[in-house]
Amino acid sequence: MTETIPACYNVSIVNHNQFWKTDKVLKAELPILAIQISFVVVLSRLFSIIYKPLHQTRLISQISVGFLLTPPLLGRFTTIFEFIFPVNGIVNVEILSHIGLIYYAFLSGLEMNLNTILNVNKKAASIAIAGIVFPILVAPCLYALFRKVYGHSMMFPLEESTNNAYILWTLILTVTGFPVVAHTLSELKLLYTGLGKEALTAAMISDTYGWILFTLFVPFSINDKRAIYTVLCTIIFIVVCIFVVRPLIQWFIDRKADKDEWNDNQLLFIMMGVLACSCISDFLGSHAIVGAFVFGLILPHGKFAELFMSISDDFVGGFLVPLFFSGTGMRLMLITIFSQESWPFIIMIILSLCALKILSTLFVTFFFGMRILDDGLALGLILNNKGAMALIMLNIAWDKMIFSVPTYAVITSAVLLMTIVVSPVINVVYKPRQIFEQNKLKTIQKLRFDAELRIIACVHNTRQAAGMISIIECFNAIRVSPVYVCGLYLVELTGRIAALVAAHIGKPSCQPGEQNLTRSQEELESIHNTFDGLGEAYDAIRVETLNVVSAYTTIHEDIYHSADEKHTSLILLPFHKQLTLEGTLEVTSVVYKDINQNVMQGAPCSVGIFIDRDFGLVPKMNLHIRVVFVGGPDDREALAIAWRMARRSGIQLSVVRILLLGEAAEVDASIHDEVQGILSTVIDTDKQKELDEEYISTFRLTVVNNNDSISYSEIDVHSGEDIAAVLNEIEKFGCDIYIVGQGNCRNSKIFSNLLEWCECLELGVIGDILVSNNFGSRSSVLVVQQYGYGGMDFGNNLNQKAINQDMFESVV
Repeated sequence: MTETIPACYNVSIVNHNQFWKTDKVLKAELPILAIQISFVVVLSRLFSIIYKPLHQTRLISQISVGFLLTPPLLGRFTTIFEFIFPVNGIVNVEILSHIGLIYYAFLSGLEMNLNTILNVNKKAASIAIAGIVFPILVAPCLYALFRKVYGHSMMFPLEESTNNAYILWTLILTVTGFPVVAHTLSELKLLYTGLGKEALTAAMISDTYGWILFTLFVPFSINDKRAIYTVLCTIIFIVVCIFVVRPLIQWFIDRKADKDEWNDNQLLFIMMGVLACSCISDFLGSHAIVGAFVFGLILPHGKFAELFMSISDDFVGGFLVPLFFSGTGMRLMLITIFSQESWPFIIMIILSLCALKILSTLFVTFFFGMRILDDGLALGLILNNKGAMALIMLNIAWDKMIFSVPTYAVITSAVLLMTIVVSPVINVVYKPRQIFEQNKLKTIQKLRFDAELRIIACVHNTRQAAGMISIIECFNAIRVSPVYVCGLYLVELTGRIAALVAAHIGKPSCQPGEQNLTRSQEELESIHNTFDGLGEAYDAIRVETLNVVSAYTTIHEDIYHSADEKHTSLILLPFHKQLTLEGTLEVTSVVYKDINQNVMQGAPCSVGIFIDRDFGLVPKMNLHIRVVFVGGPDDREALAIAWRMARRSGIQLSVVRILLLGEAAEVDASIHDEVQGILSTVIDTDKQKELDEEYISTFRLTVVNNNDSISYSEIDVHSGEDIAAVLNEIEKFGCDIYIVGQGNCRNSKIFSNLLEWCECLELGVIGDILVSNNFGSRSSVLVVQQYGYGGMDFGNNLNQKAINQDMFESVV
């Protein structure tokens, strides 16, 4: 029988009465610690860059740093290993990493949304509970099977005591990492699909249950017979924190946050409170992270949480935590698995461990009537993500010598395999980036008048929401032709993904501390009320308000999936400029422009960019709309929208058609001859003219001749210079709003040349002129791109706009 001997460190104590006990702290200890931190942080960032195409989390990159130092790799070079992690430097890095772990647990508690957990739907709760119960029943059997298959090894013996190993083995397989799930869904652009919402809520519930199980059962694997007293004392501590400490702290924080009276000393007290709660839970016999998590859970989740996470997240998550998780990789000895003759059976056991949550999720999804091979399998894979909780349990099992080296290697391999394979497999199984189903109903032109018009209105703030409502009111919503509006509040993803997502899962509820909502939550509340007012004012308009938390560089993909899931015909986007008091348009955010261009390049339905010039102040009962029609699918879509609006009494519609003649009618040969779309039509001049004539003729015969409030006129244009002159002439008659096509598929040479001079390519030539401050118009503008002919490619022309801007302004 092999006796396990605990490791000891020889620390020289020379100053018995001083805070620093070791000799030469500045010369010996700190340089070693600096080398260790630099090594782990730099390499973890490097691995993050390498793993980015695979959508892996930071946890995997941090564990990879530790695994790099194992004997099969750099660990076999003793000189390198001892230089980075010398024996006399182990104690310091262990202390620092555990301090980082404590604050990581505190931040995890601070980002949990208790309102979502307490008001969860039945499906998400069932999925979460099944994902816990099934592993609890099956995992002990797999542990017993592993011990039997592994056999006896003189080199790597198994643990003798199995009771504690059974507990930790089972608990590790039940937990789901909510932050890891949020990161995975965000990377795969599934956060705002039906699958993503179910997975996110189920993961939050499972993570909460994981903390409860950790608090109740881990003491039994550490303290044996005294565990019952530890659990009881810990429960009393949690109750006191919730019902006594929480009201006092919340009153103090709400008062300070409401008046913005925070200073460094007060934040320092909060930091010390984390350590105090950790010490209490550790003294009671539970793990120190339990106290830190509870302290984060009882603090107000508003302005204070946002402030504190913005201050501490980079330091905790970027410098301290990687030291702890890299240790998990250092202890992973895969040689203990493959040194046995039965290693194929051990691999089968590891795969079986990975399948437990998937099988439980498949069963529940079948019960609720979901698609098993698509939604069920994808949901099971996503909930199989393991996070910090599983790694903490693994480290407890290692430090307390509950797991032997082979057991640790098997369960750690299963945990890492579960987390690593999720994103690649989801891309294959669920295929979230597949081409959206082509459907003629995704355009206004092909939508029947008695069908429901479904619109997504994207906004960044309350002012834009008010402008969107003013244009939506014009769509003539009546009972036989209703309108569905989904207001999307776009929130930039910064900092911890899980914290922002948890804060925006649902509408903030009225509760104590509501006055201390974060800025984005306050904006969401205001936008929600604004859109609700639209639904209350019109019986034929249904309204829903959602939020999208994502990086601005990829947020257009979330908009795509929302539009596809809602089966919308039109996406309305706010212009990146807003009206000033002087009556000019000034840039609000250049990033908004990039978002608009990204959406237009691949949207699954028609797109409209709304340029608001105080359109909400215009009385809708006497509205004047003007359509400038040149030709092409975008102009036909613009006319279809105006035609729908004109059905409302009191609205005047003027359609001005520009006929290109002579030099202006020359075709641009550089345009592709054929573009595949829902109409499968060859984009050529003759075909477009035929479609234009057919649609204009139908419009004139159906509407113009039977309605005095609708007029139609034609103007001949012979050269590019005439375009600006014609628009100036039209502007003299005035209107409240222009509705124009973006003109992506026009095969006209003069428009191709003029497009190179445009400042805002997403608006096209006509829209860019109308929006220009030099043009002097006070009318709002709606620029429309029809779905089915492919979005415009902005990449080739972005560098030209600055060069040609002066020439363009002179023409205008």
